[in-house]
Amino acid sequence: MDRADLPALALHFALLSLMAIGGVSSVLPDMQRYVVEANQWLSERQFADAYALGQAAPGPNMMFVTLLGWQLAGWAGAVVATLATICPPIVLTLGVTRLSARNPDAPLARAIRSGLSPIAIGLTLSSGWILAQSADHNWRTALLTLLTIVLMVRTRLNPVWLIAAGAIAGITGIL
Repeated sequence: MDRADLPALALHFALLSLMAIGGVSSVLPDMQRYVVEANQWLSERQFADAYALGQAAPGPNMMFVTLLGWQLAGWAGAVVATLATICPPIVLTLGVTRLSARNPDAPLARAIRSGLSPIAIGLTLSSGWILAQSADHNWRTALLTLLTIVLMVRTRLNPVWLIAAGAIAGITGIL
């Protein structure tokens, strides 16, 4: 594994963060493509593990970006990846909020608000697909993923129980 090019990583993550409609997880497929496939800085398993650990830890759901940066280049990578991911959207949000406050009923503002939902849903589904491909290496893990999806869609079961069941399956060696 080559050492990560931090300026290139910062630029790529900054550009992705501006497209992260619905949260940074919505651009996860391109982060995975860039870090794993294009530059081979991490394996698919390392990427999926960083995502899982970042989601399990308390705090913002973008914590996995910091873990990716840490895996790539230690403290410097963690800081670069985190700042590149949070700073551009903050600046953009402040600017758009200021403009929107002046004229909230403008046709362009309404069109943007109504168009963001389907984009966020599509990006989130693509993220789930990439994660499933990275984590499901045999028929049992693929079946567990499918069962979890069905239970989430068909029941009102709290996701914490599904996470616990997956953890128990992994600890006991079922997977």
